[in-house]
Amino acid sequence: MDYAEYRHLAFDRRPSGVVLVTINRPEVMNATNARLHWELTQVWLTIDADPAARVALVTGAGRAFSAGGDLSLVEEMAGNAAAVARTMREASDLVYNIINLDKPIVSAINGAAVGAGLVVALLADVSIIAETARLTDGHTRLGVAAGDHAAIIWPLLCGMAKAKYYLLTSEFLDGREAERIGLVSRAVPAEKVMDVAWTVAESLARGSQPAIRFTKRALNNWLRQAGPIFDQSLALEMLTFMGDDVREGMQAIREKRLPVFPSAR
Repeated sequence: MDYAEYRHLAFDRRPSGVVLVTINRPEVMNATNARLHWELTQVWLTIDADPAARVALVTGAGRAFSAGGDLSLVEEMAGNAAAVARTMREASDLVYNIINLDKPIVSAINGAAVGAGLVVALLADVSIIAETARLTDGHTRLGVAAGDHAAIIWPLLCGMAKAKYYLLTSEFLDGREAERIGLVSRAVPAEKVMDVAWTVAESLARGSQPAIRFTKRALNNWLRQAGPIFDQSLALEMLTFMGDDVREGMQAIREKRLPVFPSAR
């Protein structure tokens, strides 16, 4: 795809080789609908094919990075085998296209990050988060298994004990705690997030491009080794979209209450 073809991603291509990618649905806190979910799988291929692009810097428009999946997408998937199969392919492409892009990615996590947005935020090579930004994987709260990215990256970043705690409970954590446990690279005051992220991105753009890209390629073999773990987690997530719990989880989110899952009655 050409940059102009994207509907929900905005681009600012700098002469330095940094491409600012802004998730651009601020009216819904950049929640991912079906189109944005697909665009997040494709943008890494576009940047890879752009000879002028050296570094991708990703952030969200407005006060959020990306506040989860649009419930219309969840509703479409519940019990719908065709929609589940399509989303499973896209979720796999999202993770592997990020991993396989040799050009470095910096995420500037300016606010809430949940769902597909969290995938981008945490799989970025350098993640800069606002100290007050809130994260949650959130899958189990919806009634589905944590399959987007969690099994491939959380244990490597923060260890199995913390990964299990946050992924099983869907508890929120803020930027300070995310940095403390190693889930992100740096936590800074909210007003400094973009400045720090730009400094890192520009530094990477001025560096030896083969050295940086080959270092990323080698390090990401840790993630490639975990590919079968991710593939199974994704399949199990999609399986849970065919059950009853996801409908209750979706309704509970809409009604801003705790879910009462059929499987726990």
